[in-house]
Amino acid sequence: MLRNAMSQLLGTRRSREPQPPRTGDSGVQLPVPPALSASLGCDAVGVPAAYGFRLLSHLPRTGCVFADADRWWWIVPAGSDLELDWPAQVAYARGAYVPAVRPRLIHAPDSRTPYTPPIPLFLMVCQVTGVTPSWAVADGPRAVPAG
Repeated sequence: MLRNAMSQLLGTRRSREPQPPRTGDSGVQLPVPPALSASLGCDAVGVPAAYGFRLLSHLPRTGCVFADADRWWWIVPAGSDLELDWPAQVAYARGAYVPAVRPRLIHAPDSRTPYTPPIPLFLMVCQVTGVTPSWAVADGPRAVPAG
């Protein structure tokens, strides 16, 4: 149990370090407005643009959201991919390095943090994409009970 906790902490620390796109990939790092505190590091969750307005209007709290022609990108704390099985339609970008050419900020939060809480975002993304939410546990994936 202690070994799993330590591995998880080390994995979280590593995921907070921005990682530029691999050689040959084009992309940019989403610029968090300097007035916002991003002390937890930043990753980005990209969903198809067709779901963007629905997600934005139904999430209880939304941080920075960027958009390009194909995807809307939500800023989440680094490591928000740990133990969550994001649907296949989602692009997860560590360090908020996205393959977009010119994403623009379309929503700035009312708070001092750039983050959208990842669990409500995850559940809402699963709902709009028609995927049953699941997350990884020590023994493998486990589905959320229906009901």
